[in-house]
Amino acid sequence: MDVNEILNKYSKRLNNAVKSDSESNGGQNKIISQNYTQFKNDMMPSLSRYEKWARSLGNFVKLKLSLKDEKRVNKSLVNAHLDLEPSEVVGLAFFSFLGLFVIDLLISTAIYLITDELPLLFAFLMLLVSLFLFYYLYTFPSRLSIRWKLKASSQMVPAILYTVIYMKHTSNLERAISFVAQHVDAPLSLDLKKVIWDVETGKYSNVKDSLDAYLEFWRESNMEFVESFHLIESSLYEPNEARRVQILERALKVILDGVYEKMLKYTHTVKSPLTNLYMLGIVLPTLGLALLPLASALLQGALKASHVFVMFNLLIPFLVFYLTMQIMLKRPGGHGETTLLQKNPMYHKYKSKRPYAIAALICVPILILGLLPLIMQYTPLPGYFGLEKDFALSKIGMGAFGGNAFDYEDNNGTAVGPFGFLALILSLLVPLSFALFFALAFRFRTKDLIKYREQTKDLEKEFNNSLFTLGNRLGDGVPAEIAFAKVAESTKGQKTSEFFKVVNSNIQSMGMGLEEAIFNNRRGAIIYYPSNLIGTSMRILVESVKKGLMVAAQSLISISEYVRNLQKINERLNDLLADVVSDMKSNMTFLAPLLAGIVVGLTSMITAILSHISNLIAMGEGESGVLGVGTAAQLGGLFNKVGMVPPYFMQIAIGIYIVQIIFILTGTLVTVDAGEDKLRQSYEVSKNLIRGMMLYLIVAFIAIVALSALAMGVLPPVGG
Repeated sequence: MDVNEILNKYSKRLNNAVKSDSESNGGQNKIISQNYTQFKNDMMPSLSRYEKWARSLGNFVKLKLSLKDEKRVNKSLVNAHLDLEPSEVVGLAFFSFLGLFVIDLLISTAIYLITDELPLLFAFLMLLVSLFLFYYLYTFPSRLSIRWKLKASSQMVPAILYTVIYMKHTSNLERAISFVAQHVDAPLSLDLKKVIWDVETGKYSNVKDSLDAYLEFWRESNMEFVESFHLIESSLYEPNEARRVQILERALKVILDGVYEKMLKYTHTVKSPLTNLYMLGIVLPTLGLALLPLASALLQGALKASHVFVMFNLLIPFLVFYLTMQIMLKRPGGHGETTLLQKNPMYHKYKSKRPYAIAALICVPILILGLLPLIMQYTPLPGYFGLEKDFALSKIGMGAFGGNAFDYEDNNGTAVGPFGFLALILSLLVPLSFALFFALAFRFRTKDLIKYREQTKDLEKEFNNSLFTLGNRLGDGVPAEIAFAKVAESTKGQKTSEFFKVVNSNIQSMGMGLEEAIFNNRRGAIIYYPSNLIGTSMRILVESVKKGLMVAAQSLISISEYVRNLQKINERLNDLLADVVSDMKSNMTFLAPLLAGIVVGLTSMITAILSHISNLIAMGEGESGVLGVGTAAQLGGLFNKVGMVPPYFMQIAIGIYIVQIIFILTGTLVTVDAGEDKLRQSYEVSKNLIRGMMLYLIVAFIAIVALSALAMGVLPPVGG
């Protein structure tokens, strides 16, 4: 065989191999590292589940989008790092909508055939749910894209910081990117690893081209990040050392100034949307509740408790959620919490299901007690224990608040209610049980992690000064192994002193080298101080000390100065956001529960007044000459208590609504202030639930007792 025959033979084999690889990847000619895929699945398991659903169900219905929509959806898919096609996304959304809509039709038809009544409310509600499911799944990639950007952008400043520090002593962009990818949190670390991987697989010829292609992803949303990296790249071509260092320092200043300016602008633009959100989502619905008892009486049964639950526990919370999403869409990146939750040594407590079990044991009895009026009326349990379904309040010394405790009315053989005073008081326990369940579960999960995070932050503040001291010791020509002992002595009494003592002990007693003394898997000092700042600083120390003590000293002093500047900027941003966050938090935990509690009291008073008027008319007050018989009959139909929405269900609806509002607004405020931070969000929800619900329950209880007593005191007695 000659050379040409050999080439033709093996080129055919190569083409077949490439074709089979392409077919195994769904027709997409992609070469993906198994390690990279495993890393992505570990960091984003929820995204992988969505991809599986989209690929399986999304291909059942082939829908073609317009060119504009296809570009928009595809951009979100790329930003969210989803390996999907736009047609699969819209196919999944449409298939889910169609499936739920068909289920709605089947169930509604079955109910109509069985009961001979068309369930309009159920059908309408299911239609809304199916439409919401379509919207949720169709816009899911865009929301994931936003979450990805918020998470990744919170790592930008540390990424530029570590790149600049590394490039100062080693002017090698590939090694700097590789170093940063290993020491910043996900998901930005995933992107940077992909930059290196694209070079290794031959997609790009060098790191600069691969990095430039990746930076196009951030050009629209984080231009300062792009400019900083371009300055870092330009330092590679600067022959003058002093000029090169100056360019690197300029790169860090560009991103710090850019983040500060964007957050400053955001704090001014977000105030008006948050105010509108509070008015539309809290004030107006809460005030509208005060009119519901009168409206339910005037509409003579057209307004039911189910309508109230649908309106205040489904539709309005969805409106509030949508408005909060619009606010979070406007948040710029570059500022936020940078500590990865999974790296916290107490993460097993956050992941544990035990707090939910403990909270359930405490809250389920409270919920059962709150549902006691329904249990006594609609279950056979009272008969088993020889109890009455209802009893007079006078038996327990509360006759001044009405007749029966639960006060059910008979409507053609069907019990309607409860309208009683005691039933309304017991209803307060239902939202209390829900709020207490989540508050206790979240508190048990997060209290140790939050405490540990705060300790770590305090440690990092002290460590910043210790780095400066260590850098000075190295600059004096003291070897790194001896410098740790001197710094441990000079920082005696501080938290960071223990870190340097452990390193010194490992060097002196265990005979370890510097890197082993810090990063040994069993005895390394970093095990006891798992901080990103400490770990990365020590890595830079280990790398730079190989090039000389002066290089190491300059690196540590530079880290100390830059971290101090970064802390100052974070403090300024927190001050800027404090007004917005504190105002909204006070509205959520004070004004909203206060208004809602007063409205519940007004609801009980209006219901008591209308119920009393109904009883007066029923006793024949119209026949005494004050009113005609026809007028009495008309008023009897107008003020028919059976047609009212029981205040028991009204209070449960508004109480659960307060819980929902606290969940939604707390998540919004945490995102506005600190970006994507699940740990802080859970912790803040637990605090706000306790504060907000306790205030609501106290105000509601006082208002119910006071206004009910006032109403019963000024109204004439029935039959008097």
